[in-house]
Amino acid sequence: MATANIDYANCQETESESAPIPVEEPTKSTEKGFQTQTGLAAYYHATFQRRRTASGESFDHNALTAAHKTLPFGTLVRVINLTNNRSVVVRVNDRGPMQKNRVIDLTRRAASELGFLTRGLTSVKIEILAPSHFVDSTLK
Repeated sequence: MATANIDYANCQETESESAPIPVEEPTKSTEKGFQTQTGLAAYYHATFQRRRTASGESFDHNALTAAHKTLPFGTLVRVINLTNNRSVVVRVNDRGPMQKNRVIDLTRRAASELGFLTRGLTSVKIEILAPSHFVDSTLK
């Protein structure tokens, strides 16, 4: 199986034998009572271990946490890998991702549970697990 090479300094996928993931603009919708978002997910490089996140926590690649551009810190989200339908619940504790076409950055553990460590990027759907009054103002 071919693996992706990630240029973590520039946050880009480099030359790979695997089929490229199409770049799509992130989308937002309300589905089954959840506010959802779809787009690409990536995971943090190991060099971020123990660095401070935007929330002030120390980054731990073994935790189930994530970076999102707008969701409040502490928000729980279900991330579903649209390639294999595996899912994981993570807590937002950082800001990002910095790449325009990505909707969430995950820890190595979350990426492993979703089954995309070798690829580096995957298409996901995010379901926010919070009351609607809390969510409505966050995904604009």
